[in-house]
Amino acid sequence: MVSKDQGIGGAILIVCVIVAIGYVILVVDPGLFNLNATNVRLDAVLVLVSIAFIAILAIGAWIGWTMATTPAPKPIEEITTGTEEKKEEKTKEEPK
Repeated sequence: MVSKDQGIGGAILIVCVIVAIGYVILVVDPGLFNLNATNVRLDAVLVLVSIAFIAILAIGAWIGWTMATTPAPKPIEEITTGTEEKKEEKTKEEPK
C-alpha cells in the first residue's frame, strides 16, 4: 500500500519525466511538431534558462529571509556554563 506522500511523489516523478522527454524532443527535433526549428529551439532554451535563473534567485532570497528573521544563537559561554551547572547539581545530588 502506498501512502499519500508516496503517491504524490510518484506523480511528480512521472510528470517531470514526461516534461523532460518532451523538452528534449522539442529541442532536438522540433520538426516532429511541425514547428520552425530555429525559433522553437531558442524559445525553449530561453524559457528553461529563465526558469532556472529565477529559481536560483528565489532560493537565494529564501536563504536571505531565513537568515534575516532567525534570532541569533546563544553565545557558547552561556551554553557551556549551563551544562557545567547541571553537572555540578547532579554530582551534589548523587552521593548516597
